Amino acid sequence: MDLTNMISNGTEETQVPEQKLTKEEYAAKKQQEREEVWAEVDAQAQDVFQKGEKLKGFLDFMAECNTQRTPNLLLIYGQHPDFKVVRSYERWREEHRSVKAGEHGITYMISTEYEKDGEMRRGYTIGKGFDISQMSGKPLEERPQRSLTELVGAVLKDQSVRVQIEDNLPDKVQAQYNPRYRTIYIRNGMSEVTTFHALNRELACAALDQHTGTYSRQKVSAQAYCAAYVIAKRYGVDVTGFNLERIAQMQEYGKKDPQELRNFLNDIRQASYTIRNHVERNFGAKEQEFTTDEFAIADPIKTPESKMEKPSGKEKKTKTQPER
Repeated sequence: MDLTNMISNGTEETQVPEQKLTKEEYAAKKQQEREEVWAEVDAQAQDVFQKGEKLKGFLDFMAECNTQRTPNLLLIYGQHPDFKVVRSYERWREEHRSVKAGEHGITYMISTEYEKDGEMRRGYTIGKGFDISQMSGKPLEERPQRSLTELVGAVLKDQSVRVQIEDNLPDKVQAQYNPRYRTIYIRNGMSEVTTFHALNRELACAALDQHTGTYSRQKVSAQAYCAAYVIAKRYGVDVTGFNLERIAQMQEYGKKDPQELRNFLNDIRQASYTIRNHVERNFGAKEQEFTTDEFAIADPIKTPESKMEKPSGKEKKTKTQPER
């Protein structure tokens, strides 16, 4: 019997008993803790836009990290940019993993659910997060390498928006999403790398279309450009054609309001996750196999009442109409 997850050996962080606080003192303490964490998030949001190389580092991290809320992405990156799969201690325990001796968690926002006024609501609490490298158990499988042809096929398969080849696009227009027709028009004959980037950029635009009639390409094009970069980095596609310095400059090198910068990063996150989930769902889908039906429908059972007696041939025929 493995007692690793049943007996504490001090591998997880020791919780020091707190002095008893009044309800008001406890609330004030938690509020201060939240304010400090959000100050750290905002500072990190401003820092990643200070120059193109810093933004590149953060987007590279986003490409490799498991799905997270934007504040957590910034928190993790600021503390341990080499972490790739971060979860709370409770989540890891559900997967029967325990913290290795000597490892310590990082500041992390843990999603919670609570009931208020008869409704279930979502919130968060400040806790500790741990990377897969800090946990015992089998390491995660390496992501398989895919060819560009496979990647483009996975991106296109079962898309929620229409993708149409358009031979009459204006010069220097590789592809473009049209919100009115929910269609991406794309130039044929481009290189595989350019096709992949242009397709993902326009899919990111489509993902950021709220379908409220307020879509503006100008407002989402920079975020979509960054999302295409994130997707390319995740799947090992060449990204030398991207110019992230221009994006940092557009964000005034991090001098904009932190909330605005976080919203910008959240758009990149949302769009790239939409494409990423679609691709990985298609790569994970198994081909349809024909198997014996466990619940096959049997032929109808003939009962004596349902059986018709055959005429013996010796009986007289009953006339239904007078003979002429």
